[in-house]
Amino acid sequence: MDYIPNTDVEREEMLRAIGASSIEDLFSDIPEDVKFNGRLNLPEAMSELEVKRHMTALAESNAEAEHYTYFIGGGIYDHYIPSAVSHITGRSEFYTAYTPYQPEVSQGTLQSIFEYQSMICELTGMDVSNASMYDGASAMAEAGLMAVKIRGKGRILVSKTVHPEYRRVLETYAAGMDIDIVEVDYKDGATDVEDLKAKLSEVDCLIVQNPNFFGCIEDVRMLSGLIHEAGGLFIAVVDPLSLGILKAPGDYGADIVCGDGQALGNPMNFGGPHLGFLATREQFVRSMPGRIVGQTIDNRGNTGYVLTMQTREQHIRREKATSNICSNQALCALAATVYLSLMGKKGLKEVGEQCLAKSHYLAGKLREAGFSLAFDKHFFKEFVIKLDGDVSSVIDRLLEKKIIAGIDLSRFYPELKGCMMIAVTEKRTKQEMDELVAGLEGLR
Repeated sequence: MDYIPNTDVEREEMLRAIGASSIEDLFSDIPEDVKFNGRLNLPEAMSELEVKRHMTALAESNAEAEHYTYFIGGGIYDHYIPSAVSHITGRSEFYTAYTPYQPEVSQGTLQSIFEYQSMICELTGMDVSNASMYDGASAMAEAGLMAVKIRGKGRILVSKTVHPEYRRVLETYAAGMDIDIVEVDYKDGATDVEDLKAKLSEVDCLIVQNPNFFGCIEDVRMLSGLIHEAGGLFIAVVDPLSLGILKAPGDYGADIVCGDGQALGNPMNFGGPHLGFLATREQFVRSMPGRIVGQTIDNRGNTGYVLTMQTREQHIRREKATSNICSNQALCALAATVYLSLMGKKGLKEVGEQCLAKSHYLAGKLREAGFSLAFDKHFFKEFVIKLDGDVSSVIDRLLEKKIIAGIDLSRFYPELKGCMMIAVTEKRTKQEMDELVAGLEGLR
């Protein structure tokens, strides 16, 4: 937002217009004892040139992906974004538009959402998609609530191989709603089937991530069959880019598919904003949170787009609403739409194949150097290696070489102390991967 200076005279005019005698009148409802009356801890005023120098110095202190080699993943990935994506999303009619509360005059926005929904359905093998959500974690939590509304048991099973922060968000959503969250243990990097079988009673759903948080490929067809036999729904949390080479969730019996769309043309942005996607089978559409844009024809035969469903508490009674989500990250969804349009089926498959090939190249080089993988499982673009020393110390030492090496898994799984998770996207070069191997060898 541009800085708009106001003179004392202009401020006086604005105060007179609203009937206030001073700026303090605007805060008269705030009790005096909670107001801050000291001096804010801010530097002295600077000229524009000084501010620019100061901000540039702050920005250059960041270890960002343009000047560092990036092997960290865990839900946020350094994928290549074609320049056309930002050119289109930066157009003022998209960049400045808020969510369409007068949808009939927002045909361009509605069409872009309709195209987004269509692509998500094709990608996941589902019948319907909503118009996007905050992020992958909230999309997964909403999918869990959706399953509880459909089945009515109040018990959700979630594998411990699902992203730990996603599971915390699920617990937050369930708190106070009398929903029991039961975690299923893992074994050799994948969902423990025996532990799952012991907990399959009176459940609404099973939530499994594939590839899971460790990067391992789960036996999703078998897991889907087990939860369906128990009368529950199967919720798949997926990396959308993996679907260029892996089976669509609809092909292995998923009832609800969700995940994070950051990998689809959205930059990492220091952790946000993100894009949550959620799709399901047509029979569950009335339980789907958020909004759905539909295509129709007017009385003159012209194609038009409408907000077909928006069962939010703003529009219907609170107890009838499927969700209280009232904003949909539409610009991030547009970026995903443009990215998918540019890549097409062939490009998406190529990205997936490059992630697969490069991550396995690096894993092979690390094995040759004497490192071992923590799990004996197939993986897509992330894997876990065992290190001899303290992982956080190794990460710090490699940072000095401008290599952001990976994630210390003991942060989420204390039993995996000494293990580091590495992500390899299509952007990594052979030289960069060889440098990581040499860097790890040098720290032994």
